[in-house]
Formats: sequence, structure tokens, C-alpha cells
Amino acid sequence: MSGLRERKKEATRVALSWAAIRLTVERGLDGVRVEDIAEAVGVSPRTFNNYFSSKAEAIAFRHLRRSLRVAEEVRSAPDGEPLWEVISQAVLRQLEPGPEVRQMPPQAPADWAAGLRVMVAEPALQAEMLRAGKVAERELAAAIADRTGTSVEADLYPRLVAASVTAANGAALELFLEGGAEKSMETLLRSALTMVAAGLPTP
Repeated sequence: MSGLRERKKEATRVALSWAAIRLTVERGLDGVRVEDIAEAVGVSPRTFNNYFSSKAEAIAFRHLRRSLRVAEEVRSAPDGEPLWEVISQAVLRQLEPGPEVRQMPPQAPADWAAGLRVMVAEPALQAEMLRAGKVAERELAAAIADRTGTSVEADLYPRLVAASVTAANGAALELFLEGGAEKSMETLLRSALTMVAAGLPTP
């Protein structure tokens, strides 16, 4: 019973985070109230406040959760699989839409990218995303250290790989939001990870 309760709580937290993102993309951060987010999920504002201290924290949670799942998958992947293949598969898997996205689908791609671009420029959100990113990067470095027999405290390698994954994701997202590449986020991210894994050879 406790396991079922925890899964329901996690599903509510995920749904609130996605609703916060979807509404903010549509209306801007200042145009969204906690009450709007709670109503979209069918819970009370008090329930929202039980999970998150702010709209920005709710938005950043989705990034944090997906990033932490990458670390979990890297740590639990079968022995013998190439590290960068494991990392790439884990990262790309996080782009797959969950039930919360199917229940509240995003806008048309062009409108969605434009709204995301405005959302990620919000100073309050940038601070939360930076905090979440640092937590996730440390966890990924620890998972890489476990997998490679290195030490996250003493060796550069796990930290450099984790930082490279973060950089690849950031570069792909920026290019996607700017729209110049005219490619999907999945295509850009796959290309970015492939380039990093190959040592960033000169084009």
C-alpha cells in the first residue's frame, strides 16, 4: 500500500510540473497562478504547495527528475555495454512523452518552441534550472564513476563526462529553441551526444 501511495504522489508531482510548464509556455510565468496549475491537474492549491514552494521549482522539477533518471539508468545498465551508448540511450529515453503529456498535449511545435524560449529566459526559472542541473550533474558523475571504476572525488573523468552530457543537452536545446536548424530536439540531441562521444572532431 505504501508503494502505491508513493507512486500516486510521484504521478501527481509529475503532472503538476508538466502543467506548470505547459501553462507557462502558453501564458508566460506571470500569467500563471498556482491555482491555475492545480486546477489543470484536478487538485487543490494546497496540494500544489505540499509538493513545490514556487512555480519555478515546479517547472524545474521535470528537468531534475528526467536528469536523475539518466543517472539511474547509467548506473543500472548491464555490464559490458559501451559507456557513451548507455548514456545516449538513457538521455534520449527521457524525451519520450509520459502519460501526463498525453493527457495535456503541448501546443503546435512552432508555438511550443517560441513559448519555451520565453519561459527559459525568466530569471527566476534560470536560477532553479541551474540548481537542478548541478544536482543532476553530480548524480550523473557519481553513476559514471561507479560504472568506470573511477572516483568522483579524485578523478576528472566522471566529472568531465557528466559536464559534457550537460553541455550537449544545453547546446541542442538552445539550437532547437532558436529554430535555425529546423530539426527536432531528439535529432539535435542525438547528434550532439554522438559528436561529444567521438571527441568533437573538426567538421
